Amino acid sequence: MTGDLLTDFGACGLVHQSTDAVALRAWLATPGRRVYAGFDPTADSLHVGHLVALMLLRRVAAAGHEPVAVLGGATGMIGDPSGRSEERNLLSPAELAANVAGVERQIRRLLEGTGRTVHVVNNGDWMQGVGYLEFLRDVGKHVPLSQMLAKDSVKSRLDRDGGLSYTEFSYMLLQAWDFVHLSDALDCRVQIGGSDQWGNITAGIELGRRLRGRELHGITCPLLTKTDGTKMGKTAAGAIWLDPRRTSPYRFYQYWINLDDDDAGRCVERLTELPREEIRALTDLRTASPAARDTQKRLAEELTRLVHGETGLAAARQATAIFFGAEIGGLDEAALAEIFAEVPSHDFARTTLDGPGLPLVDAFEATGLAATKSAARRTIEQGGAYVNNRRITDVSHRITAADLEGGATLVLRSGKKSYALARFPR
Repeated sequence: MTGDLLTDFGACGLVHQSTDAVALRAWLATPGRRVYAGFDPTADSLHVGHLVALMLLRRVAAAGHEPVAVLGGATGMIGDPSGRSEERNLLSPAELAANVAGVERQIRRLLEGTGRTVHVVNNGDWMQGVGYLEFLRDVGKHVPLSQMLAKDSVKSRLDRDGGLSYTEFSYMLLQAWDFVHLSDALDCRVQIGGSDQWGNITAGIELGRRLRGRELHGITCPLLTKTDGTKMGKTAAGAIWLDPRRTSPYRFYQYWINLDDDDAGRCVERLTELPREEIRALTDLRTASPAARDTQKRLAEELTRLVHGETGLAAARQATAIFFGAEIGGLDEAALAEIFAEVPSHDFARTTLDGPGLPLVDAFEATGLAATKSAARRTIEQGGAYVNNRRITDVSHRITAADLEGGATLVLRSGKKSYALARFPR
């Protein structure tokens, strides 16, 4: 990676807007500059949409500067109206504190291995105890109403039936003050964020000029969206979270594996730290042999390792291999349910495992893997029947408690791709 941060961002398609590039590049020419991005704790975990900002801060560190992550302990009490069609639900102080703690752990883990000094700060710390009248006098009087009304994030909401509450309208003032405060406390003069943050960023730049006579800078990057314009990281089942308790390493890995070629190509540029030569090679492979999905595999590998570590990547690979026929062993009920979430299932009485056990032909018929017992027998005889991905060729085979390996679920398979879960609740 080049030491010229602005050039590096541009080469990866990460610059949507910026303030004066000449002045910005001159400021960044000195190593050890501080660059910040903000993260409002709307949940106790970040999601895939936050990866762009996190990777921007990792690139800041790689270019020889110090990343600053601002947790929204204060702004999170209001909620940013940018990119929103309706007001966010307000969080209780306890919910907010739990969310801040969860998000901070994730940010530190993803940034503190970069080899540079990392600053993780909470705007609740410097807003605590600031009175309403004091804030209006010292900050609000320096932000013209016309400037706030001109911002797209405000105009778009004012044109809607629900409008914009005064609470949300005040968000811009808080973020603008964050920028000035960070320039005071850390000499941090560059803010980065998604393209929907341009209005908030420029409000801080203008406030810095009015209050301190100081030149501040801003860079925004394109939002992480799919080719069809929908947000990246959204699925029918919900958001793809960075917390493994919300989204397992397997589901996280599979999300990237299943991206379209164009989306995978953009993500491997923006969300990984792969050398430019390797990215170009992946582009060539994608053109020559798209069915191989080399880009998707490399992307899934890099991001799963980054977010979940080598252990999480190994678990995701094991789960993927199992779905494609590897023998099942050592997985708990939750892991099996995650891997085979989309396949049919059938509950059997636990007592069917007693004595000689449940005939495999009965299990195939009950789960829908075979239309009849006769069809099930033919499948077994032809070598197409599997229990926990182990081939069974004996038509008289019976399922017993030993097949469950201490759990309550086993996986049945017919042929290469037809799966079903047999559950035996305790």
